Amino acid sequence: MAYQRRGSDMQPQRPLQRTRTAGTLSELVMDSEVVPSSLEVIAPILRVANEVEPTNQRVAYLCRFYAFERTHHLDPASKGRGVRQFKTALLQRLERERETTGAGRSGSDARVMKKFYQNYYAKYIEALQNAADKADRARLTKAYQTASVLFEVLQSVTAGEREPVEEEILEKHTKVAEKAQIYIPYNILPLDPESSHQPIMRHLEIQASVAALRNIRGLPWPKGHKKKVGEDILDWLQAMFGFQKDNVENQREHIILLLANVHIRQPNPDRQAKVDERALNEVMKRIFKNYRRWCRYIGRQESLWMPTIQQEVQQRRLLYIGLYLLIWGEAANLRFMPECLCYIYHHMAYELYSVLNGYVSPVTNEAVEPAYGGEEEAFLKKVVTPIYDVIAKEAARGKVGISKHSAWRNYDDLNEYFWSENCFKLSWPMRTDADFFCIRDSKTDKKEINILINDTGSGKRNRWIGKINFVETRSFWHLYRSFDRMWNFFILALQAMIIIAWDGSGNIGGIFDGNVFKKVLSVFITAAILKFAQAVLDFIMSWKARKSMTSYVQLRYILKVVVAVIWMILFPVAYAYSWTNPPGFAQTIKSWLGNASGHPSFFIVVVLIYLAPCMLSTCLFLFPFIRRPLEKKDHKIVRLLLWWAQPPLYIGRGMQENAFSVFKYTMFWVALLAAKLAFSFYIEVRPLVGPTKEIMQVVVTNYEWHEFFPRARNNIPVVMALWAPIVIVYFMDAQIWYAILSTLVGGVSGAFCRLGEIRNLELLRSRFKSVPGAFNDCLIPAEEAERPSGFKERFLRRRFSEVPRNKEEERARFSQMWNKIIESFREEDLINNGEMDLLLVPYHADPDLNFIQWPPFLLASKLPIALDMAKDSQGRRDKELTKRLKSDIYMQSAVQECYASCRSILKSLVLGETENLVLTEIFSIVDEHIEKGDLLTQFNMKELPRLYEQFVELIAYLKENKKEDKDNVVILLLDMVEVVTRDIMDDLIPGLPESSTLEKEMKDKYFYNLHFPVTEKDEAWKEKIKRLHMLLTVKESAMDVPSNIEARRRITFFANSLFMDMPAAPKVRNMLSFSTLTPYLDEEVLFSMDSLEKPNEDGVSILFYLQKIFPDEWENFLQRVNCHNEDDLKEKIEREASLLSVMQSSEVGAEGRVNLEEELRLWASYKGQTLTKTVRGMMYYRQALELQAFLDMANEEELSKGYNVAKLNTNDQEKGEISLLARCQALADMKYSYVVSCQRYGIHKRSGDHRATDILRLMTKYPSVRVAFVDELEETGVNKNGKSIQKVYYSVLVKAAPKSVDSSDPDKLDQVIYRIKLPGNAVLGEGKPENQNHAIIFTRGEGLQTIDMNQDNYMEEAFKMRNLLQEFRKTHGARKPTILGLREHIFTGSVSSLAWFMSMQEHSFVTIGQRLLANPLKVRFHYGHPDVFDRLFHLTSGGVSKASKIINLSEDIFAGYNSTLRGGNVTHHEYIQVGKGRDVGLNQIAMFEAKIACGNGEQSVSRDIYRLGHRFDFFRMLSFYFTTVGFYFSTMLTVIIVFVFLYGRLYLVLSGLEQALSTHPAIRDNKPLQVALASQSFVQIGLFMVLPMMMEIALENGFRAAITDFVLMQLQLAAVFFTFSLGTRTHYFGRTLLHGGARYRGTGRGFVVFHAKFADNYRMYSRSHFVKGLELMILLIVYHIFGQAYRGVVAYIFITVSIWFLVITWLFAPFLFNPSGFEWQKILDDWTDWNKWMKNRGGIGVAPDKSWESWWEKENEHLLYSGTRGIVFEILLSIRFFIYQYGLVYHLSFVRRWRDFLVYGASLLVILLILVIMKFGSIGRKRLSASFQLIFRVVKGVVFVTFIGLVITLIVLAHMTLRDLVVCILAIMPTGWGLLLIAQALKPVLIRTSIWDLVKTLARTYEYMIGLFLFTPVTLLAWFPFVSEFQTRMLFNQAFSRGLQISRILGGPKKDRSWNHKE
Repeated sequence: MAYQRRGSDMQPQRPLQRTRTAGTLSELVMDSEVVPSSLEVIAPILRVANEVEPTNQRVAYLCRFYAFERTHHLDPASKGRGVRQFKTALLQRLERERETTGAGRSGSDARVMKKFYQNYYAKYIEALQNAADKADRARLTKAYQTASVLFEVLQSVTAGEREPVEEEILEKHTKVAEKAQIYIPYNILPLDPESSHQPIMRHLEIQASVAALRNIRGLPWPKGHKKKVGEDILDWLQAMFGFQKDNVENQREHIILLLANVHIRQPNPDRQAKVDERALNEVMKRIFKNYRRWCRYIGRQESLWMPTIQQEVQQRRLLYIGLYLLIWGEAANLRFMPECLCYIYHHMAYELYSVLNGYVSPVTNEAVEPAYGGEEEAFLKKVVTPIYDVIAKEAARGKVGISKHSAWRNYDDLNEYFWSENCFKLSWPMRTDADFFCIRDSKTDKKEINILINDTGSGKRNRWIGKINFVETRSFWHLYRSFDRMWNFFILALQAMIIIAWDGSGNIGGIFDGNVFKKVLSVFITAAILKFAQAVLDFIMSWKARKSMTSYVQLRYILKVVVAVIWMILFPVAYAYSWTNPPGFAQTIKSWLGNASGHPSFFIVVVLIYLAPCMLSTCLFLFPFIRRPLEKKDHKIVRLLLWWAQPPLYIGRGMQENAFSVFKYTMFWVALLAAKLAFSFYIEVRPLVGPTKEIMQVVVTNYEWHEFFPRARNNIPVVMALWAPIVIVYFMDAQIWYAILSTLVGGVSGAFCRLGEIRNLELLRSRFKSVPGAFNDCLIPAEEAERPSGFKERFLRRRFSEVPRNKEEERARFSQMWNKIIESFREEDLINNGEMDLLLVPYHADPDLNFIQWPPFLLASKLPIALDMAKDSQGRRDKELTKRLKSDIYMQSAVQECYASCRSILKSLVLGETENLVLTEIFSIVDEHIEKGDLLTQFNMKELPRLYEQFVELIAYLKENKKEDKDNVVILLLDMVEVVTRDIMDDLIPGLPESSTLEKEMKDKYFYNLHFPVTEKDEAWKEKIKRLHMLLTVKESAMDVPSNIEARRRITFFANSLFMDMPAAPKVRNMLSFSTLTPYLDEEVLFSMDSLEKPNEDGVSILFYLQKIFPDEWENFLQRVNCHNEDDLKEKIEREASLLSVMQSSEVGAEGRVNLEEELRLWASYKGQTLTKTVRGMMYYRQALELQAFLDMANEEELSKGYNVAKLNTNDQEKGEISLLARCQALADMKYSYVVSCQRYGIHKRSGDHRATDILRLMTKYPSVRVAFVDELEETGVNKNGKSIQKVYYSVLVKAAPKSVDSSDPDKLDQVIYRIKLPGNAVLGEGKPENQNHAIIFTRGEGLQTIDMNQDNYMEEAFKMRNLLQEFRKTHGARKPTILGLREHIFTGSVSSLAWFMSMQEHSFVTIGQRLLANPLKVRFHYGHPDVFDRLFHLTSGGVSKASKIINLSEDIFAGYNSTLRGGNVTHHEYIQVGKGRDVGLNQIAMFEAKIACGNGEQSVSRDIYRLGHRFDFFRMLSFYFTTVGFYFSTMLTVIIVFVFLYGRLYLVLSGLEQALSTHPAIRDNKPLQVALASQSFVQIGLFMVLPMMMEIALENGFRAAITDFVLMQLQLAAVFFTFSLGTRTHYFGRTLLHGGARYRGTGRGFVVFHAKFADNYRMYSRSHFVKGLELMILLIVYHIFGQAYRGVVAYIFITVSIWFLVITWLFAPFLFNPSGFEWQKILDDWTDWNKWMKNRGGIGVAPDKSWESWWEKENEHLLYSGTRGIVFEILLSIRFFIYQYGLVYHLSFVRRWRDFLVYGASLLVILLILVIMKFGSIGRKRLSASFQLIFRVVKGVVFVTFIGLVITLIVLAHMTLRDLVVCILAIMPTGWGLLLIAQALKPVLIRTSIWDLVKTLARTYEYMIGLFLFTPVTLLAWFPFVSEFQTRMLFNQAFSRGLQISRILGGPKKDRSWNHKE
């Protein structure tokens, strides 16, 4: 609605109805960005209001009033979210501004607006119309947008006041409107006609790509289409197929940049604006590689027909490329389904072909038109949305991961539907009644009906096709099914070893005995049984996918079972008849079938037939070059041949490596298996066989409990108890051998890679003379010749020239890049100003110096040393000095440079002719003696120190360069000449006047004609004087420069990497283009001052913490901001704040405040894991590319001046030419882009969240950063549910808006570049991959680096990026890489001891671990985010991650799986690194470990694991298993071993068998069992995780450092940490496989300077550690009470102590590693909080951290969705707790005579009685405690007295002892816990009964007891203050520990440390 404005006092015609909100809304609400989503269109109006407010407040008021009118018109009823509050706040502001802006106004509002509009047009638009600069063009774009808004307001005002708009204004607006359509915000390329003069648009390759796209000749446009200027192929595709406008704009830029970058790289390119056909062919080949393979697989002809006319071929290719990319760009979540996109493209490309060829429809007799075309957003609505709806509904059926995986179709299922010809049943246009669109009926919710897309036909409800090709089922059987070959091998090997040890001589050679060999052949029977089990398992687990299987696949599963049954029958029969006198079971079979004579040949024939497929497989394994192409063939004959071996599958074919790679990893595993099997046979199996035979012969008749099978023969239970731990260790210890062998091989491989050659500053100094040569060889592109390669080059020492080849140019390039690295160190505060000066190389090459000028840190103190030696030589030490100079290149360089610089300075300083003659004579004499080598003998060197001091004084005067010092300089020069000529040379200069003459006659003439002060001082002169002064004055050694440990690490690694094997660097224009993508949700962007200053409970703030952790960097920061100390910094910040409050309009004050405080915030943020740190690191890529482009393009003169001068040079711009800097920036734009996917940025912005402001600040600071986000808007309309407001989702890309013309600072607003509508919510699966997926369409280039927001980058590493990208062009093994793995450095290791352990563990994995995985094992995948993807490969293969809910929880690694299965190759490169942060507190680490363990549990049941396990060859499959899920399964077996051993011992002890067999060594002192448990204990304490860690430290830092670190880690209780982590991994991996419950766990990534409460620790570790630890403790106690074996010292240490260590660690490590965990006050607070938490009642809406009851329900929630199989297994596991009571009751002193089962029955009655009492107590507390309190107390007293009386009676009459009382407790407690676990599993049944309240009461009682048990020791330790001090020293480094202790002492009443504190 419009309101009339007739003056400032005019009111609206009718009163505005509004509802006031409580309180006063903040002014922040009126920010133009804080607008409700349904009112997004008014945000530009409010932006204009804010923009014009400083110049004209009345116009700003009118703009806001117009915004209010638009708001009221859009949503008059205020139905949208937040609209009412927004209207209220806006109206309040309008009311305030109405009077203030109207006062003193002359004329009406219409006139004000007209005048302002005309002034704005003249000032902003006319002034910028001829913009030649990129920034000017952006400002002009903004000006046109602002002018358009101002005209809207002008129209509204004039209409209200009924004043006409002048024709002049209308003409201007017409121009503005036309230009506004052209000048739109752009991403990288300004493609409007008037931007052709922009630097990036002047590239011929860009022009060629644009011209090729604009070739629309012959394209049939649809009827009624209005042609526009500059239309291209993509516009035609949009008109025909209905793509979105912004999608077209986005892909237009994408295609142009892609073609240009490929074109620019072609050899001998045509320097014309025409696309190279080779470039077009390459792009098309890479984009359509997957599509063509898909067509071949399903037997369809490709829709890539080319015209016969050659001139049209290029256009057709571009049409096909454009069509595919437009489909991909708008596909949203369908991008995870690459073959679905192939299907869509296949049909649309055929339609495209039909349209272009003018085909006529046989039905309508009209020209063929696209099925889904013509309308706006037709493709989104009619193609994408129907398929998206299926995905969304299936995801909804998954119920956020709660439902079974088999109950719903995930992304993989839906994509694999398109792997068969059946997908064409969908037809085109797609049939909405096709089975693909059918959604399964819900059995749990009757209201949910089966909905078809756009069809609700009831007859189609039961056509859900189910899972496709694979069914994910939670079961441990998946581990056997996926890796059946490995398990079969281990089982058969174990059987063979047992047979050889049992029947043979005990040596492995016993197999050659005839009878033993025959018995060993029985393994074939076992193999047949295992094959049958595998076939049945496959059949059962694939049952739910049967509907999607072809008849051939179904037949295969059936035949597999039938054939397995035949083999299972045939082998035993053949084996039985191969014996003349068969043993055992063979005799039984023979008796069944008839005792005919033996036929060994029959068995041999059967074996040969059985092994025939294996032999064929072995042959193909040995010749991978045959198998690889054979598997890729799609011919029916080949499919038939491979049909039996593996089911036909689109992926997973031809994955074999080349022969050399196969040989390498085969030898690795042959060696490992040989060692493992030899160890198992000689140490584990053989020693146990003899004792087993003895035990089996013993007859035991006396049992100490009621034995159910007293007459059982051979003591089988005893044998099982003995062998079970050994067998489990046998299946687990391959992981141990892998750790050992991988450490050795990884170390050797790292040595060959030349890691650690330069590992400290001493080695850097010794090798630095080769660094410039290596630098230029690696990082500077060669002109013609390529770098040599080969065996000698790679494996022997590479040599580099000490002096660069082309001295001047290459010296300049080296100095530019080296100094950029050093400057980045200073910007990061790793070094101070002095260290920076010592590390810099001269930017400007001195023409007078014909040698390398080394960095001063190499030359420091060299000159004073040489001076002292020369002074004292006197002919004696001249040889020593000469020898030293020859051997020490740096000393020689220092002397030469100082001498040459002295000559050069004096020559330029002295202008007198006579004086110059004298100086020339002096230097010529010196040169002559230097050449003769008799300088020391001919001259008097004793006076050299005096000359040195005078020269230092002269340089000091020159450095100051003051006019008043000229007389002093003259006198100084006279003195210097006198010293040289009279004292050193002994009057060797004949033309020099006498001293008296100098003093009297020539005082005013000699040396007075000087060039001083130097008036035209340039940078080269300043640099020269500064450097010379440094060389002369720095006398102390610079051996410790840089002093910062991180700076040392980085500079040494960078220098070392230059000597490693890396591809030659191409020029920037020829390098592969790439992008970086960072997903971000809502983590910290930039620390605020409040968060930095806020103290924790100990008074420790994050800022204080950082100051103590990084003391040197804090001092460097203070120096950088010119502050002496912290108080000085605080004072300056407060002074600037005061200045800002006094001078509101003072720009200086505001700038000072922002700069200084923001610098502090940035310093702190760069030390944490913030988005700011990540963005800064990634922008190093751009800075590096700009500098490298400058070095590539600059001529000799520009090189000598340097890059910094080029940045300041504006001469070219003044001449109308493009400056060198602009060309460098344009080239960097072509090659690199950075997208941060801030998923919730739109929500943060509208809510006024500070994170949005901080993100915007980052975009402003780094203009090339782009932010992508999912925008959730509310749009007015009517949907099918009848709602008037519906949510609409967009993928949006924004950049920082340009600053205004008259503003020096950016406006800090964003600017929308693209807004692409989505079919619905982008997040249907896992959040991070969905976040990446929506933003990936905005990335550019051929490479894509995925970077998480806890990562960092370094300038020196950014220089090597173009080298790394060249790896994509090299063949690694059998194929080129598709993922390039990078090395990582964990930068959080210095935060605490836990952070150090975690960083070392992670460091070993990302270095030695991944090095081995990549080569030789060839099983490296994608584990984190520094990896660089082949973008075009993954663009067409499903993206850079998978996103199905829960199953793809570890989304990163699935990208590697997918890449490998699709024929990719993953490599690892260690010459480049990025930084990475890790979790630093125990709770953070535990959540991370839990997330990874859950992810591995989900991986175990995934189709990717199954397919890789079957498609890899045997040895590569072993590598795959032991480096992925096998590691976690082996970890779980490590814990299971302990339980199996203790429960076995519990059985032997309680049954009495141990005592009966105590004389036998197998029971008394079982050596193999000791070895097995020793192996377990080594794994338990993390020894085998430490091995590769120590190897990598030794490799990179030396063996002494490795030993030192190992000792320190043990002193800081690293063994406790690794043992504790063992429990985390075991619990979550096992629970996920059994019951599910996996979910993403955010770890926080913050600094751990806070104390975790006891309740928090209890909630986190109760089930994973505390309960299991208590169970083990009870087992140990029972065993120690009743057991007799293992009393020897060695056995006791290996077995008992290691398990006790495990128990204590699991119970108390969380408190040991908890900051302030043993402070008394904290203990008291924790106890209060714990009691409150335990007593609070739960219920709906009560969080788990507020009530024990809510937490207990949440903790057991996974059991509700576990399924019958999981519940049964849980109940079976719980039965183990009943063995305690069953065994212990028979050991009570008063019942030892009875062995009847009734004794156990009576004990159960006691349990029942206790439960009944508890139940009645619970009822009484509810019903009697309030009204009948006295009665209730009496009843409780009676029960208590009865209990005491019963105990006294048993003591007196039954002689019960204290031991009996302990035994009773140990018997009853586990039984109650077992009952509780069973009740929890049966909750759905019990919750409907009154028993459930008893269950909760029992559970609460147990939780109280566990809590008290844990709390008591912690409380006792807290009594001793030294415990807390020890803990602090252990947790944190020494500096912080000392600072923390001092702060506590001095704290007293905590003082306010806030820097903004006001009185």
